[in-house]
Amino acid sequence: MSKFYYNEEQESYDAIVVGTGISGGWAAKELCEAGLKTLVLERGRMVKHIDDYVTANKDPWDFPNAGAPTKEILEQQPKQNRTGYTTNQASNMWFVNDKQHPYNETKRFDWMRGYHLGGRSLQWGRHSYRWSDIDFTANKNEKIAVDWPVRYKDIAPWYDKVETYIGVSGENLGLEQLPDGQFLPMMDLNCVEQEFREKVAENFNGRVVTAGRVAHLTGTKQFDGRSKCQFRNRCIRGCPFGAYFSSLSSTLPAAEATGNMTLRPDSIVHEVMYDPDTKRATGVKVIDRVTKETYEFKAKVIFLCASAIASTSILMQSKSDTFPNGMGNSSDQLGRNIMDHHLGVGARGKFDGFEDKFYKGRKPNGIYIPRFRNLGGDSNRSDYKRGFGYQGGASRGNWEDSVAELAYGADLKDAILKPGGWQFGMTGFGEVLPYEENRFTLDYDKLDDWGLPTVTFDAEFKENEWKMREDMKQSAVDMLTKAGLKDVTPYDNPGALGLGIHEMGTARMGRDRKTSVLNGNNQLHDVPNVYVTDGSFMTSASCVNPSLTYMAFSARAANHAAQELKKGNI
Repeated sequence: MSKFYYNEEQESYDAIVVGTGISGGWAAKELCEAGLKTLVLERGRMVKHIDDYVTANKDPWDFPNAGAPTKEILEQQPKQNRTGYTTNQASNMWFVNDKQHPYNETKRFDWMRGYHLGGRSLQWGRHSYRWSDIDFTANKNEKIAVDWPVRYKDIAPWYDKVETYIGVSGENLGLEQLPDGQFLPMMDLNCVEQEFREKVAENFNGRVVTAGRVAHLTGTKQFDGRSKCQFRNRCIRGCPFGAYFSSLSSTLPAAEATGNMTLRPDSIVHEVMYDPDTKRATGVKVIDRVTKETYEFKAKVIFLCASAIASTSILMQSKSDTFPNGMGNSSDQLGRNIMDHHLGVGARGKFDGFEDKFYKGRKPNGIYIPRFRNLGGDSNRSDYKRGFGYQGGASRGNWEDSVAELAYGADLKDAILKPGGWQFGMTGFGEVLPYEENRFTLDYDKLDDWGLPTVTFDAEFKENEWKMREDMKQSAVDMLTKAGLKDVTPYDNPGALGLGIHEMGTARMGRDRKTSVLNGNNQLHDVPNVYVTDGSFMTSASCVNPSLTYMAFSARAANHAAQELKKGNI
């Protein structure tokens, strides 16, 4: 991928893609494979697959204090360090310096960012779940926010395409709330996880324990340039085997192979340009991250894939006589309806038995329990809407290592103790409802180093989330107790929005341009040659990790854009 630096730049392209993470990689691949000359812009630094994973093969003793955060790291991340996720020396290079990239909080918001080629596709938890029509129809059925303009049947073929290409290990279960997919072999449960699975099935009708569906290669199927998971559980450092999906190891090389991609790192996009005569976007304005020189690049179609907050910020800054409050913001929905998943609530316990058993390798995955609430009949609750799932696992060490969002920041003593007895823990991931007043705005009085406005968050959990958490905690206790665990202890550490690392909303899809920003093809209602395919477009949040859905919608939107260009419609 070293060629990326040397592709010849030009002034005009068929398409521009802003962002190189989960969504941007897919948009780039699909547009380039459709024959479009595509400029891909990344605000962060260049990263080369394998070469730049500098900590991938280091052991704890290769780091001072076994990788614990240094004073310098903690000082550079006064907000991110409160999450416990970004400050380990083995992976801190993927997270921004808060002081160089400040943001503001009316209410606490935990915003974890990675500005580099590949974006957070290098850091993600890799859990990959389909939505069902239970999710796509929930807003309409419950008269919450606005209705999704799509249904499962519209997205199912694109889930098929994405899963087949990225490689997702998992188990088909036949559940309405969690549709089956195109899976590689499931990662095995260890002996205690299997025991727990059997006990839950015996004691709780409708609850299923499976392995997490994760974008890791297992089995014998071949994937270009990638090899299967080695069970090292060092994923967040960057995988030199390409065993987990990232845009750096998969979609961007595919885009490059077409000869149609030009990639420009260190390019901060801050405005989409607009022609009021044609009522179309004409290109983007860019500030070079290093030199601070300004550029303009033109294209027939623009894809914003910079992340939910960043893409919407670009639209907000794209002001004109036509759009005085930001491009596509005639509905006044830009920046509103911020969602995430709420987590950090569940239970843990000890398991007596299997002292003669251990496991080989460091499995980068644990158990998953799909949603079992508010699905009809006895599962319905009167105190809150929607539902939650669980991630977790069993180990003879720190069970949190099985959950990507929890796996870092463990005490040194936990890493060096000899295996003791088995312990099991589980943490819930619950749906956050879309609230119009949960939003961010831009502060033009507090500018960043590039003269751009900073983001101010004003969002919080509300009664539905707090009521759900009570059930998330008690249900975890009930399952662990019925499974025979001892010393079962509940916990509830809510943190704040953002901690789930699944920012969604801010430029939602909808059927009516008066109440939404995007249509069902991810196009701006007001400017049809601008597509937004990252978390911005989400109209509700479900309770499952959203990245697979971002990828499916991105591939679908890129296909739509290519067809519309050929027809001369955009």
